[in-house]
Amino acid sequence: MRTSRTRTRTEAYFRPDPGRLLRPLLAGAATAVAMTGAVLALLDSASPLRAPFTLFFLLTAPAAAIAAALRGLEPYGRTLTALAGAIAVNMLVAQVMLAVHRWSVRGGVAAVAVLSLLLLLPIPLRERISGKRTQK
Repeated sequence: MRTSRTRTRTEAYFRPDPGRLLRPLLAGAATAVAMTGAVLALLDSASPLRAPFTLFFLLTAPAAAIAAALRGLEPYGRTLTALAGAIAVNMLVAQVMLAVHRWSVRGGVAAVAVLSLLLLLPIPLRERISGKRTQK
């Protein structure tokens, strides 16, 4: 006879704990906020949400790309390295734009987006070459 405290595998699959569903929900919300910030900056909107959402995009886009590339590290080390790398990417973009006298918010957001995408490109290629997926 089964007690109320033990659950079968089927029950565990169909009744996930609430914390398990929170992570994807927060990731989706963060992606929506970041993309909204990028769009508001590129459209040169006068919205009061433009500055904080754009700043969120400028920090999270390169950080997410760097964190995805560093899957082998422990979570805290990966987070710290990704944030430091994001700050370095933003400073590099600002320094180059100021050096060539082409500073603009729209250009900076576009440059950070392109660099973040370029940082993400080798990940599927690395998985295809090695023939296996890396651990999360």
